[in-house]
Amino acid sequence: MTTLPRGEAATGHRAVRRRRAVAAAGAVSAGLLVLSACQKPTPMATITVGDSSVTSEATCYNDGKAIKTADLLKCLKSDKTIKVDPDETVRFGVDPEIADKGWTILMNGQPLTDSSKKTYRAIPGSVFFNANYGASGNSTWVSIKEGDKDTLGMWSFKLQKDS
Repeated sequence: MTTLPRGEAATGHRAVRRRRAVAAAGAVSAGLLVLSACQKPTPMATITVGDSSVTSEATCYNDGKAIKTADLLKCLKSDKTIKVDPDETVRFGVDPEIADKGWTILMNGQPLTDSSKKTYRAIPGSVFFNANYGASGNSTWVSIKEGDKDTLGMWSFKLQKDS
C-alpha cells in the first residue's frame, strides 16, 4: 500500500499525461515542419524502347511557372540513359498534367516534333542517330519540353545507340 496522501497519486498521473501530450504535440509539429519543407513531386515522363523503359521526374521544373531562358541549357542533360536499337520504335509517354499544357520532343536542344496534347508519341529509333536530324556519334540527348510558348518543365534523357 502507498503512503501518499489522498488524491496525490492522481496528481502525479496528470503530470505524466501532460508531459506525454506536450511531447506528442511537439512530434506532430516537427513532422508537419519536415513535410512542409518537402517539394511536391513533379509530373513524370517515360521513354520506352522494346522491353526497356526509363522514367524520370523533371530535370527542371518551376511548379507550373515559366523557367528562365538562362537556366534552360542546364535542363538538357540528365543521368537517365536508355539503349536504343535504331530499328526499334522509341515511345514517349507523359503524365496528363504535362499533355494538357502541350509538349514538344527536343533532340540536342532543337525541336524534333511539333507541340502535342496527347500523352503518347512514337518515333523510329533511327531518327535519333541520323545526321540529317542533327545527331552525331552513338548517343543523343532527348528532352521533353512542357509548354507551347514558355518552357514550364523539362525532362531529359540520354539515348545510347545499341547495335
